[in-house]
Amino acid sequence: MYSANLIINKLNKLLIVALFMFSTVHLFGQDNSPYSRYGIGDLMPNQNIVNRGMGGISIGYSDYGLLGSPFNINLVNPASLGNISNTKNFSNTIFDLGSEIDFRTLKSSNTPDKYNTKNLVISYMQVAFPFSTKKMEKKGTIGGLSFGLRPISRINYKIEQNKRDNAIDSIHTLYEGNGGMNQINISAGIKKTGNGTHKNEFSFGASSGFSFGIKDYSTKTSIINDTIQYFRSNYEVKSRFSGLFLTTGIQYLMHLKNTGTLRLGGYMNFSQQLNAKQSTVNETFTYDYNGGEVMIDSVAVISDAKGKVLIPSSYGVGFTYQSKNKQWLLGADYEVSNWKDYTYYNQKDYTQNSWIFRAGAEYYPAKSNGANRKYSDYVKYRAGLYYGPDYIKITDSRTSLAFTGGLSLPLTTPRYIQSRGEYVTLNTSFEIGSRGSNLTAGIKEGFTRINFGISMNARWFQKRSYD
Repeated sequence: MYSANLIINKLNKLLIVALFMFSTVHLFGQDNSPYSRYGIGDLMPNQNIVNRGMGGISIGYSDYGLLGSPFNINLVNPASLGNISNTKNFSNTIFDLGSEIDFRTLKSSNTPDKYNTKNLVISYMQVAFPFSTKKMEKKGTIGGLSFGLRPISRINYKIEQNKRDNAIDSIHTLYEGNGGMNQINISAGIKKTGNGTHKNEFSFGASSGFSFGIKDYSTKTSIINDTIQYFRSNYEVKSRFSGLFLTTGIQYLMHLKNTGTLRLGGYMNFSQQLNAKQSTVNETFTYDYNGGEVMIDSVAVISDAKGKVLIPSSYGVGFTYQSKNKQWLLGADYEVSNWKDYTYYNQKDYTQNSWIFRAGAEYYPAKSNGANRKYSDYVKYRAGLYYGPDYIKITDSRTSLAFTGGLSLPLTTPRYIQSRGEYVTLNTSFEIGSRGSNLTAGIKEGFTRINFGISMNARWFQKRSYD
C-alpha cells in the first residue's frame, strides 16, 4: 500500500524543483526567432525524449522496459498510462525528466546574411504511478496516474531594422519580445483487458490542468537626423493569460496471429478559452546614464484590459506495430491543428491550419527468451522523420522537415533490475531539419536539436517490510 504522507512529501519536493528549474533555465538561452512574435510563439516538441528519436510518434505508442514494465511516460496520449500496473517485482513509479539544446541558423531569402543561435531549455518534468488495486487487476482493469510541468511554446526575439527616408534621413527600429506558454498537468489512464490467451486491450485516458503564459512585445523607433533631434518612441504590449485545458485519448491493442501486436490510438485536444489581462503603453522616451529607459511623455496608457485568448483544438491518429519477439517496433502518426481559429483579444493573427506526418522505428536487441548477457543487448536504437507546414504563415507557407535518431542507455545492470525491480535509463535523441526553403519569402531556419533525459523506475511510494 502507498503511504499518503510519503506521496505528499515527494510531490511537494518535485514541484519545488520543477518550478525552480523552469524559472531559471532560460538564463542559458540565446534564442532569436522572429516568427515567435506571432501566435503563441514557437511551439516546442510535446513528446518525450524517447518518442522524439522516432520522429515523434506517440499516439499509438506505449513503452515496455526490460522486464515488461514501462520506463517512460507518453506525454501526448494519456490512454497509455493504463499500462502502469502493480506487479510482483515493480512498483512502476516513474520519474521522467527531459531537456534539449537547440541550435539554429537563420538565413534571409533576400540577403546572404546568416544568424546563429543556441538555446538550452527543460522540456518536461513528469511523474507517474499506478492507482489500481490488486482486486481491480484480477478483473482485468489497470490504472495509472501522472502529473508534471512542461513548456508549450516560447517567445524570444530581438531584431533591428535600419532604413532610409528621404524626408527625415534614417530610421532605426528595434523589435523585441519574450514570453511563452506552460502547462501544469494531471493525467489518468485506465486499461481493460479482454479474455483469452492473447488478450486484446482497450485503454482510455484524460489529461487536464492549468495553462498559463506571458506575451510581451515592443517596437522602439529612433529617427536619426543631422539637424533636428526627434524623441524615441516605444509601443509596448504586455499580456498575461491562463486557463484550464482538456485532452482525451484512446488506444486499442490487437494480437496478430504469429506475427506480433498492432496498437491503434487517437487523441483530442479541446480548444481553450484563456482569460487574459493586457497593458499597453505608447510613449516617447530616452535613455539614462545607465542605459535604462526614462519616459518623456505618454501618448496612451491602458492597464489590465481584460480579454480572451483562444487556443484552437487539435487531434491525431496513429499506430505502432511490434514484432512477436519484441525486438522491432514500427509506427506512424498524423496530426491536425486548427490554428486558423486562433484569436488574441478577438483579433486574428498570421496563423493557419496545419498538419504533420510522423514515422519511426525502434530496434531492441534483447531476446525475449532472456539469453542476454552483453550490455549492448539492452540498448534501444531509434530513427524516424516528420514533415508538415508550420502554423505561422505571413506570406508563403513554411514547411518543416526533420530526420531524427536516438538511443536509450540503461545505467543499471540487468541483474540489479531483476533483483530489486528498479532502474535508471539515459535517453538521448537528435533532430536535424529546416523550416522554409530558398524559394520561400522571409527567413529560412535550419535547426539541430539535441535531446537528453533521465527515466527512473523506483519504489518511492512503497512501505517496505524489509530491504
